[in-house]
Amino acid sequence: MDISLLAAGKLSMGERFYNAFIQFDRWKLYFEGLEKTLIIAALACLVGVTIGILLALINYVNKKTGKLKVLSLIANTYITLVRGTPVVLQMFIMYLVVFVSVPIDLKIGNVVWESGGSMLIGGLTFGINSGAYVAEIVRAGFESVDDGQMEAGRSLGLSTAETMGSIVTPQAVRNTLPPLFNEFITLVKETAVIGYVGVYDLGKIPSIIQSRTFDIFPPLIIAAILYLVVVFFLTLILRLLEKSLAKSDRGGYKKIRVRKKLNFFGKKGEAA
Repeated sequence: MDISLLAAGKLSMGERFYNAFIQFDRWKLYFEGLEKTLIIAALACLVGVTIGILLALINYVNKKTGKLKVLSLIANTYITLVRGTPVVLQMFIMYLVVFVSVPIDLKIGNVVWESGGSMLIGGLTFGINSGAYVAEIVRAGFESVDDGQMEAGRSLGLSTAETMGSIVTPQAVRNTLPPLFNEFITLVKETAVIGYVGVYDLGKIPSIIQSRTFDIFPPLIIAAILYLVVVFFLTLILRLLEKSLAKSDRGGYKKIRVRKKLNFFGKKGEAA
């Protein structure tokens, strides 16, 4: 590309986007960056959900029974520290202090995973950060289910396991799933800062393209569109899951009503 034409403003917008995406197969860089972004976000989600559920259970048991006070104090301290500090600083601490000796590329047998070490550290870092938020989401989900729901299930003749599976858990999952998916969407976008430590994720690609085309606007727009497409499909999946859960809940309540009627007629027949 002739830089003088760009400086003189003689390149059309179509030519600028062509140079940023099509020329020299630069589109491959965007999709390679997108792949790394999704891998890091998936790892972070796995770590975050695991930590979040554990912390939520500790706090929930402590609130209901008064047990696990020491663990609850540790969990709340962790949540306060993680939520009270920027994720960028946490990332620098993990990369430059805790895992400074970990190589950027990982070698598994004869296969070299490019940026594998950095991606694993990134997934762990964002997962630890996300775990503090997931803990509050999960705890709020279970606490949003009224205590009377358990008593109502038992009064209908259901066991504790059946009540949890048919009444409490579906409501808690339905209440928790939307914010959990929003947390994952946030992770996908939040991982863009990992470019600060040299990982070529989707957020880092525009600066690489700009260093070759000397034009930053088209690469930024292309990256933004790719992020938007990912968020759109994640939102679509969320809506499908919500519909599926709604159908499952209706089916569960129908079974409970049928069982209640059978119990009623059975008792009536015995009385007769």
